[in-house]
Amino acid sequence: METYPLLIGGVKKYTPRTMKVRFPYTGEVYADVCQAGNAELKEAVGAACRGFEQTKALSSHARAQILFKIADEIHRRADELTDVMVMEGGKTRKFAASEVNRSEITVRTSAEEAKRLYGEIIPLDLSEDTHGRTGFLQRFPLGPVIGIVPFNFPLNLACHKLAPAIAAGNSVVIKPASLTPVSSLLLGEMVLAAGMPPEAISIVPCTGVRAEQLARDPRVAYLSFTGSCTVGWHLRTIAGRKRVGLELGGNAAVIVHGDANLDYAARRIATGGFINAGQVCISVQRVLVHRPVYELALSKILAAVGALHVGDPRDPATDVGPMIDRLKAEEAYRKVQEAVKQGAQILTGGTLENTLFTPTVLVDTTPAMRVNREEVFGPVITVTPYDTFDEALRIANTSEYGLQVGIFTQNINRVMNAFSGMQVGGVQVNDIPTFRSDAMPYGGAKGSGLGREGPRYAIEEMTELRLMVINREGGME
Repeated sequence: METYPLLIGGVKKYTPRTMKVRFPYTGEVYADVCQAGNAELKEAVGAACRGFEQTKALSSHARAQILFKIADEIHRRADELTDVMVMEGGKTRKFAASEVNRSEITVRTSAEEAKRLYGEIIPLDLSEDTHGRTGFLQRFPLGPVIGIVPFNFPLNLACHKLAPAIAAGNSVVIKPASLTPVSSLLLGEMVLAAGMPPEAISIVPCTGVRAEQLARDPRVAYLSFTGSCTVGWHLRTIAGRKRVGLELGGNAAVIVHGDANLDYAARRIATGGFINAGQVCISVQRVLVHRPVYELALSKILAAVGALHVGDPRDPATDVGPMIDRLKAEEAYRKVQEAVKQGAQILTGGTLENTLFTPTVLVDTTPAMRVNREEVFGPVITVTPYDTFDEALRIANTSEYGLQVGIFTQNINRVMNAFSGMQVGGVQVNDIPTFRSDAMPYGGAKGSGLGREGPRYAIEEMTELRLMVINREGGME
């Protein structure tokens, strides 16, 4: 078992406080990770302030080169990173390998965007009073960025915070999830190896409660948080005047209309509902099916779910591995059992053994049940019939969340109605809400968050638009 130190201002630091990281499938201890206290967090922000004086002076070429080198390091150490995510987070091997590949793409895309921080020229001579004046707009880096990363995508979501910050010219402090900190610490090593000014990068594992110190610190310019709604909105209330980006939870709906490709829809629903054991904020949770094809679609969904291989995430054939820990698994299990007591029926799955929750399909649920009303964040989907497409949109919109929705139909008018009527950040047509390309703007509406991720859009969040006006007449003799 290896003990991992903090990284503060580019310097590794061991502390007497440590936390054990366990392999979710067996519970065995995988690593021991040093924990930051108040002093270390204060030191990390101080280093980030000093580092910002260097990063804001870097040319776009220099920032892009650092990011390209980070991407190269991710590619070179892909097998190592895959192994780490399997062991610290219980990800299946193929899903962990996919995350490593996505992380490399996220960083490379950010490298390209570092060279495209375009401005704008605005003619201001719109009246006699403003004759001879021209406005110039340019983006400038904000300052130290804090990235708080969840356990479910410990590498790629760290990259979604770190890489755009570097592209924009900011310094970065990453606070990884307590249960999955090792991948972020390895990423910190790669950032240093790529030539980032050392004081501009810190990786500080700590408890969520202690991380509130980072959110409150007035020296921080931008706080990027991905995680639960409760924690995210709380952090916003204590963050003061700094900018805040929140990527929070959801209970995503899929609408399958009668003209859909049912075979494809069923396969994608099985993927979206149960990949990463359902621990994805845009995981398929509520499946709404047009009543004329309900029985047929349900049978195809059950067949697709039944074909999933459940078990040890180290096995390359495994599709669904364990949940992150016993507490999270029991929480999801309780919601299912509560729904059954209220009249729901389990068609498949519904069993829990330690952290392994079998893929579960529920029918006969109601909107008031927690399996529909709340985010389950586990391998559970509900399937409900509807009569009209407008009814399906209304049901899908009846949620305090609004990340993404999936629509399966061949009718462009239905598609456009969904696009204009759904209160979400993204509409996926003929696909599941779980689809995300790392270059696209990603974020939610309502309780699901603020702002957008995706390199280009995160860079906009992490920069300040500054105006300069030149008065040519004032310079003439």
